[in-house]
Amino acid sequence: MKTTLLTLALAAAAFTASAQQPAAQPAATATTTAATAAPTDAYTALMAGAIAELMSTGDPAVLRASAAKMERAASVKPQDWLPRYYQAYALLINVFQSKEDGDAKDQTLDQAEAALAQARKLGGDEAELLVLQAYVYQARLGISPMLRSMKYSGMVNEAVAKAKALNPANPRAYLVQANNVYYTPVMFGGGAEVAKPLYQEAKARYAAFKPASSLAPNWGQWQLNGRLKAYETAAAK
Repeated sequence: MKTTLLTLALAAAAFTASAQQPAAQPAATATTTAATAAPTDAYTALMAGAIAELMSTGDPAVLRASAAKMERAASVKPQDWLPRYYQAYALLINVFQSKEDGDAKDQTLDQAEAALAQARKLGGDEAELLVLQAYVYQARLGISPMLRSMKYSGMVNEAVAKAKALNPANPRAYLVQANNVYYTPVMFGGGAEVAKPLYQEAKARYAAFKPASSLAPNWGQWQLNGRLKAYETAAAK
């Protein structure tokens, strides 16, 4: 039993390290992600700039500042769910990047989930909210892998399954699922080889995906490309 828990803990810790990587996208990629169309009004311009900044940083302080900007954006247009969504995303990525202790990280994730709940009340895209909720569960798992692996891995899968049922075309659902499988020990049906088809499926979904608007969620491509490149590098050795 101790060996099993240790294996799960090591796998979860590895996921935590990997999950930090998407936060530091190149600025050009982030700008393309956040603003695929020219802003048409001051609010859209404000949000596009804030999203681009958020997607191009891995600095915990900047991520906190991005979450605060989204709070202000929500006060400007309280009926829009997107500021709350990106506020949750900023707080989530902050947890992956932060050196704070587990209690502080859990408190930040509580704030992220509160923002997600507000986005849901505003009629946000439920499939996107479920994917982000699954990502939050992965962050919870990483705080205390030894104690949380058994609980939160299943919660990730459940949230992803619901997201895929609502919108099978959403590539982020496949990406988050693939990450969860990748860092699940082989003895429990996970590992790199089992996850590879899921990453390939995510690639196909990203190729076909068109965001609903210039501000709609469109993250994850950079992380996926990095994972697929790692497979290519491993195969070439």
